[in-house]
Amino acid sequence: MITLKNINKTFRIAKRKAGFGSAVKALFSREYEYVHALRDVSFTVSDGEMVGYIGPNGAGKSTTIKIMCGVLTPEIDGGTCEINGRIPWKNRVAHVREIGVVFGQRSQLWWDVPVIDSFELIRDIYKTDAATYKRNLNELVELLELSEIIKTPARSLSLGQRMRCEIVASLLHSPKILFLDEPTIGLDAVSKLAVRQFIKKLNAEHKTTVLLTTHDMQDIEALTQRIILIGKGQILMDGSLAELKKKSPTGANAEEMVAALYKEYEI
Repeated sequence: MITLKNINKTFRIAKRKAGFGSAVKALFSREYEYVHALRDVSFTVSDGEMVGYIGPNGAGKSTTIKIMCGVLTPEIDGGTCEINGRIPWKNRVAHVREIGVVFGQRSQLWWDVPVIDSFELIRDIYKTDAATYKRNLNELVELLELSEIIKTPARSLSLGQRMRCEIVASLLHSPKILFLDEPTIGLDAVSKLAVRQFIKKLNAEHKTTVLLTTHDMQDIEALTQRIILIGKGQILMDGSLAELKKKSPTGANAEEMVAALYKEYEI
């Protein structure tokens, strides 16, 4: 069970004008801008549920994911976050054993070594027993058709191949929850279809809870029944795809529906 209640997060960002003079001035006197990434964000996700967490760039999606992973902490007195009875940033060791994370623009694979060596290192990091590791590895490699790839260095893989390997790396320790932050970014149609089918199978057979952030509404339609819309750090909608369609013109596709909501909420 994932529970967020009134989560707030503000970043302080240094600003300066272009030019050498401004750079020297900034050494002695800096100007800062405060960005409110999250404002009273609250929602719950039940065990085994697949939820689409959507919004425009800069809306606060990745910040929310990082707080739920324990990478970031919210503001003091800025709300609460509990996942399976734990506070992520206070119980990180126990917490990370039960979650898997895939960031579409980050890699957990070592760049210059064969993928299988990265998998072995990840097994040691999570202290996964040999039997569980071997069972999970064989199953995941077969499902994602990676048997010809895992002996290749990560730097030699295509984007689609690497993303499938990233998903395997995040699941080797049998997590109960999977956070997917734009996992299909830049993938071709065949690779996207393979990833979607795998995620659906994972949820159906292992009851893995999945929170998916993406700009690809086809991913949302294929995988989720519930949508949480965030904009300017605030939750604007939490409901089903059917409810989303009611807010949009008749016959509009998913992307047009979301665009209409962005316009409605001025985000």
